[in-house]
This record gives sequence, C-alpha cells and structure tokens, in this order.
Amino acid sequence: MSDGSRLFARFAFAPNDLGYCGPAETATLFELAVTGDTDADVTAIARGFSGAWPYLALLAELAGIDDPLDERLVRAYWTGSALLRDLDQQAFGSRLIDFLGSRAGHYWRHLSADLLPEATPTHGFHVFGVYPWSRLLNAASGQPLHVLDSCRIRWGQVQAVESEHVVVRSRRLSWDGCHLELAAPAQERVRLSVGGRGFVEAPRPGEWLALHWDWVCDRLTPAEQAELQHWTGWQLDATNERLARERKASQ
Repeated sequence: MSDGSRLFARFAFAPNDLGYCGPAETATLFELAVTGDTDADVTAIARGFSGAWPYLALLAELAGIDDPLDERLVRAYWTGSALLRDLDQQAFGSRLIDFLGSRAGHYWRHLSADLLPEATPTHGFHVFGVYPWSRLLNAASGQPLHVLDSCRIRWGQVQAVESEHVVVRSRRLSWDGCHLELAAPAQERVRLSVGGRGFVEAPRPGEWLALHWDWVCDRLTPAEQAELQHWTGWQLDATNERLARERKASQ
C-alpha cells in the first residue's frame, strides 16, 4: 500500500469515524492508518470522500502526477506544501468551484466565482470557503466556530503523553464578531490511540503533531509544520477579506 494512501487514511479517519465525511469505512481507514496495510480498494474509498477527492484529482491533473493518492498530493491537500506554489491557483479555483457548484445545486449558492480570491487546493479552503460554517459565525450558538476549529487541520507541540492521549500546546480558532484569528497558544488534550493503537508512535515533548477533530493524525517535521501554519494564515486572511465584503454588502 502506498504511503499516500496511508497518509490519506490518517487524516480522513476522524471525520469518517464521526459520520461526517466519506463512506462507512471507519475500520478499514483505521487499520490502514495504523499498519499501512489493507485488502480494500483504497482508491474507491477515497473517491467516496466528496470533499477531498475532487481536490486530489484536480491537483494530480495540474501537477502532472498520475495517482491522486500520491503522497505529495495528499500532503499538499491536508497540510499544504511547496508544491502548491507552482500551481495555477486561478485555474484550480475556477475548475473546482464549477465542479462543486454543479453538484451542490441550489443548496449552496455561495459556490460561485466570488470565491476565487479565497480558493486554494487545500483542506483549509474546503473548511472555511466551501462549507457554510463561516457564514453562520454570528449565530447564537458556538457550533459554527467549534466545527471550523475542529475540522481544520491544526498543529500542536507535544507537552506530555498521558496514556492514550497527548497534551499539546496549540492555537485554537477565535472569532471577535468580525475576524477569525488564532488565539494565543494553550494546552489541549487530544486522543493518541485506542487500545494502544494509534497513528503516531511514541511522540516526544517538543515534536509537532497534526490534529484533526480530536485525533492525532501525523508527526510533522518543522518544515511541514511551517507549511501548515503558512497556508492556514493565508486562508484566514482570505476568508476574513471575504467576510468583510459580505458585511459591507449586507449594510
């Protein structure tokens, strides 16, 4: 099984386990993420993720890479990478929005060319731009902010390991009524394993981990952590600009 397939499973597992994304393949994704081995058709499973797969397929086409589950593409989508800097972002955004919009129909009218300044080939764009949650931030409940913060891929630096959880210092998402920002670093406790089995073995204090919902997905090199931080910052800036335009238009 390819390293890209295993990496995909590590990031896709948490929302799939919660019933949010993809086909009912939680057990297969977990086994693949832990061991790197499965007899299942991983490409067919990945195609069932209606959010992630269009990005990977289009990234593969534009980057000239045959396999959408190539590790370079999977890494670029989930956490960002230098590969994205060489892509025609305008071409990617136009084709992606046309594809997603044609399938969303009248339910998500916001999938239009107005999103082009915000579009990147990353999971961050799907969370903040494509999903409707950023447009619901002023609702009375805190659910939109919670979903945005949990669904994005965030980074945390290991402080301690507590059995099947790890304590990290991370920057959670905040909303002041006008802007989305990253709060000051603070501790959070995230699941590392179940029954002694997880995706990252023996994390050590000081290491960087990638987090998705309540799960540790991957160990990040300093360069990978920097890329994730860069693309997250880029996306927040672009999303805040769009939210400002929407506020002005509604006045």
